[in-house]
Amino acid sequence: MGWHVKHEESTGLTEILNPGNSDAQGREFALLRLAAGASIDTAADGRESLVTILGGRASIAVEGGESWQGLGDRDNVFSGLPTSVYVPTGARVRVQADGAFEAAIWRARAASGGQAYVIRPSAVAVAVRGEGPFRRRVHTILDASRSAQHLIVGETFNEPGAWSSYPPHKHERHDPPREGRFEEIYHFRLDPHQGFGIQRIYSPERQLDELYTVEDGDTVLIPFGYHPVVAAPGYRLCYLWALSGEGRTLMAKEDPQHSWTTRPR
Repeated sequence: MGWHVKHEESTGLTEILNPGNSDAQGREFALLRLAAGASIDTAADGRESLVTILGGRASIAVEGGESWQGLGDRDNVFSGLPTSVYVPTGARVRVQADGAFEAAIWRARAASGGQAYVIRPSAVAVAVRGEGPFRRRVHTILDASRSAQHLIVGETFNEPGAWSSYPPHKHERHDPPREGRFEEIYHFRLDPHQGFGIQRIYSPERQLDELYTVEDGDTVLIPFGYHPVVAAPGYRLCYLWALSGEGRTLMAKEDPQHSWTTRPR
């Protein structure tokens, strides 16, 4: 299956997952890497976008008059909270790097309309979820509390040896309020960079059970199924995630075989 994309060194704008090169259904992920002083202009017709800065600083201007100087407050995903810019459908965006710069670009099909805005680190919701071996930190960047049509975006951090997306959950069927239909993309980073983790995607009713060894810079498409993640001992793991689907209220259904792990003992 073409759901696991291995990391490749690149510069400029690199399209990682989209409907033209994968099973993604209208969801897209790209990486932008720029050297100091370099710039790029890009637009996404028929798609809204969120530019999430992974490391470095840049000036970003969006067609229509919105512009911000010196955005970016971290050297890498493990060193601080993200800064992001929402770009409405079809608007042209210009990014000029102040130094070495890297950003994730998430896109989803959307109708015209909306305004560009910046999400600064102070506006990112930080939460600790789970307990024991599946305790993790979550940064929610873009959710239903902010203006967008389909995108929901955030970051999850596993400590060494710890699990996340656990108990395993899925969001593949429109069955509110129990479950919503959302496709998801994970993009992984490891610290130290030579580390690895394991991504499982399984769906008993579809007779699917896949394991992926994920390394620094890998990306995984999750069109359906339960999808837990574990970090190898000795390595912190981060995955940036984006969902889009029906509505923007995330409703997930836990695997009933494993949901007991969160009940009081």
